[in-house]
Amino acid sequence: MFEPTACDLEIERLGEAKVPSPMSSHLFVREERRVLFHSEWEHVKMFVEAGETPPSYELAGPRERLFFDPAQVKAGLVTCGGLCPGLNDVIRAIVLSLQFHYRVKEIYGFRYGYEGLAFAAEHEPLRLDAEAVDHIEDLGGTILGSSRGPQDPARMVDTLERMGIRTLFTIGGDGTQRGAAAIVQEIARRKLDIAVVGVPKTIDNDLSCVQMSFGFQTAVAEARQAVSAAHTEAKGARHGVGLVKLMGRESGFIAAHAALAGSQTNFCLVPEVPFKLERFLEALRERLLRRKHAVVLVAEGAGQDLLDTPEAYDASGNRVLGDIGLFLRERIKAYFKEAGIPMSLKYIDPSYMIRSVPANAFDSAFCLQLGHHAVHAAMSGRTNMIVGFWRNEFTHVPIAAAARRRKINPNGRLWASVLASTGQPSLD
Repeated sequence: MFEPTACDLEIERLGEAKVPSPMSSHLFVREERRVLFHSEWEHVKMFVEAGETPPSYELAGPRERLFFDPAQVKAGLVTCGGLCPGLNDVIRAIVLSLQFHYRVKEIYGFRYGYEGLAFAAEHEPLRLDAEAVDHIEDLGGTILGSSRGPQDPARMVDTLERMGIRTLFTIGGDGTQRGAAAIVQEIARRKLDIAVVGVPKTIDNDLSCVQMSFGFQTAVAEARQAVSAAHTEAKGARHGVGLVKLMGRESGFIAAHAALAGSQTNFCLVPEVPFKLERFLEALRERLLRRKHAVVLVAEGAGQDLLDTPEAYDASGNRVLGDIGLFLRERIKAYFKEAGIPMSLKYIDPSYMIRSVPANAFDSAFCLQLGHHAVHAAMSGRTNMIVGFWRNEFTHVPIAAAARRRKINPNGRLWASVLASTGQPSLD
């Protein structure tokens, strides 16, 4: 786990905020309000006894004074990377907050991710207002489109300068936010006053310093339906196996929470906990002979050491993974055929269905608040940051602190709960 210092969590500002906010005064957050990084006293005590300031985040929310005069602000939005439930909700929340909280008149959505911001394919920006975003929360995906891969920061800042954009909102995961940090560097090199604020989008829920990212709750709810279907199929046959592959390249949070959600999973395989194929197959055999059915849940990044996959990378710089789901499907079938044990295996891969659905009610409300807080932060002159969620509070997090992977701790409480729920033995 990333252990920041107090300095690691300080937020950059473009300058002194002097412009009175048009928002209602009862909503304002005092600048001194902060959220502690550590929740347990023994951790905080170490800093106090050493005479140091415990690491903490700025509390998100509207400020009484703004850096930007709203009447002179043009805003831009961009969505990057893979699809995720809630993207349209965040777009809508940002647009409505800009228009109705701050009376910003010109808002533009850049099409197809950073490709559109760099005008790499001459995508025309989409003019956004309350009418343009009406009911888009009912749609999956993003009305702006998306793309993967880096673009030239200079070309992207050229676009911002040419259009007079003063606040840019970057909606995406760790790669997107690293791209945002590169844009900030180019803005600083040119000595421009442009705020860049991110909203973290990672369906795997794997950004550091962020307790929960939008779309995760929807993903787990949808994954639970796949697990339930696998369980029904498995129980419908003697020696039935339901095998479900879920998203989770380097972090298995969706698989872990889906395993907990219905208590129907007997084996949960995640990237953070290596397993031996032989031991897994033996344990699966023992389970089938004893209970006649089994449900296996595997995250896409699990067991990559078992696959002979050529080293290759996608446009976002992520390693191309081998298909652990198909690999296990064939190995399980071959193992039981060789053992002379008849069995029935049903394989379910709902990945693209899960990420393309509209957000559920929880995520929609969560997205609304993330979008509002992103606007408040940008209008106050904060930059090079994302809106986080920590200890059930919305926070400001520097991009450098957040743009790294968070993973399941194999010795932590979450994984202990998964083991207690599944009853699976050690597979290493």
